[in-house]
Amino acid sequence: MTPAALTSTETWSLLALSFACFGIIANTLHGDGEPLIASLAFSGIAFSASYSMIRWLGPTFMKAGLKGKDLSKVHKKEIPETMGAVCAVVYLLIVIVFVPFPFYKDIVAATSGGGNRDILMEVEIVEKGRFLHRFPHNKLASYLSAILSLQSVCILGICDDLFDIRWRHKFFIPAFASIPLLAVYFVDFGVTQIVVPKPLQSYLGTLFDLGALYYIYMAAIAIFCPNSINILAGINGIEVSQSLVIAFLLVINDCLYLLVPYPHPATDSHLFSLYLILPFIGVSLALWWHNWYPARVFVGDTYCYFAGMVFAVVGILGHFSKTLLLLFIPQIFNFLYSAPQLFRLIPCPRHRLPRFNARTGLLEASVTEWQHPPKPIISLALKVLDRLHLIRLTMNKEGQVIESSNLTILNLWLVWFGPKREDRLAMEIIGMQVVCGLLGLFVRHRLALWIFDADNLTV
Repeated sequence: MTPAALTSTETWSLLALSFACFGIIANTLHGDGEPLIASLAFSGIAFSASYSMIRWLGPTFMKAGLKGKDLSKVHKKEIPETMGAVCAVVYLLIVIVFVPFPFYKDIVAATSGGGNRDILMEVEIVEKGRFLHRFPHNKLASYLSAILSLQSVCILGICDDLFDIRWRHKFFIPAFASIPLLAVYFVDFGVTQIVVPKPLQSYLGTLFDLGALYYIYMAAIAIFCPNSINILAGINGIEVSQSLVIAFLLVINDCLYLLVPYPHPATDSHLFSLYLILPFIGVSLALWWHNWYPARVFVGDTYCYFAGMVFAVVGILGHFSKTLLLLFIPQIFNFLYSAPQLFRLIPCPRHRLPRFNARTGLLEASVTEWQHPPKPIISLALKVLDRLHLIRLTMNKEGQVIESSNLTILNLWLVWFGPKREDRLAMEIIGMQVVCGLLGLFVRHRLALWIFDADNLTV
């Protein structure tokens, strides 16, 4: 089998899935639209299209120079890179084609006769009877602004994969991609007040208005989410797996609002979230299948930025950004832990992925070599971290630091638990992501009542 070929089983399975999904989509148009069911069907098509195109376009990408060596293997063969761009393009096409479905009822109501298309009416009555003023233009604007922001960040990712942009140059670019989101939020929602915890209500009142700071906070989320996925990388399957865990946790959170026994005020926001998350799961599952150990393709930076921006979009426009951050606990820790190297307080090598030991076949914590002894205050901080088992140091006879383990959660895990096989390390990190995410949802919907008057789920 050539790298570009699909087996007969894969071909027939993907065709069967696609035809079944097309049938479901066609059936939804006979009723009231049923956009959630249509979104599930489109997600199946997204999976089939991504799976096939990843396989077909792999050799083409390699011929174009988009390839890389898997450094954590004995035989470091070259495999296609930047395949996350394929998934991003398929995703964007799917969500664009899906645009009419969430507004199907409104489109029918806005036509002549308010949906009674079997009744013949005079032209004058048709013109006067249109209900375009009732069409939810604000929801359509939110959906289109989400697509625009995702397109912008995908361009950033593709440029990064092609030209290898330095981290300090690309760090703030997602903030510019978030401008359409913030503009729509300002026009259609505009709430910048936050609920004050009970202990502080006597000082600040029940609500506190952050004003412009709230928009800075949302822009910061748009910066953090894409970059945090990109930072927690370096082993097969880790980028896609962590994104899938966060996506499934968001689906669980959305379903909590949709399954309550009465129409919840946040229903539309969480339906909006599902419309964007479900196709993302479809394309990500196809990519995960090819990127899991041993990887046959690399995802590239495009996928990291694209995945993070999907989460930022649903968090901002779905009005649950604080819940979103609770699902990013490992990424937040990894960013704070990596900050001394990211901001060059400690030497930062080009690649900080764990070191592969060809003799044992296991991954070990990679290290940074100090060409010159660190300054006394930095040396003291490193030794404190070493005593707390948050870093591993190697010192010379004079007690000076000559090596320190790189500051990523992957290396820290290897410092704590010793060398591991690559797939074992990925599974343990993802298991930790699942536990932290479920804990975050529990805190959001149960423990939050300890410091707030009410939970959104019960109002």
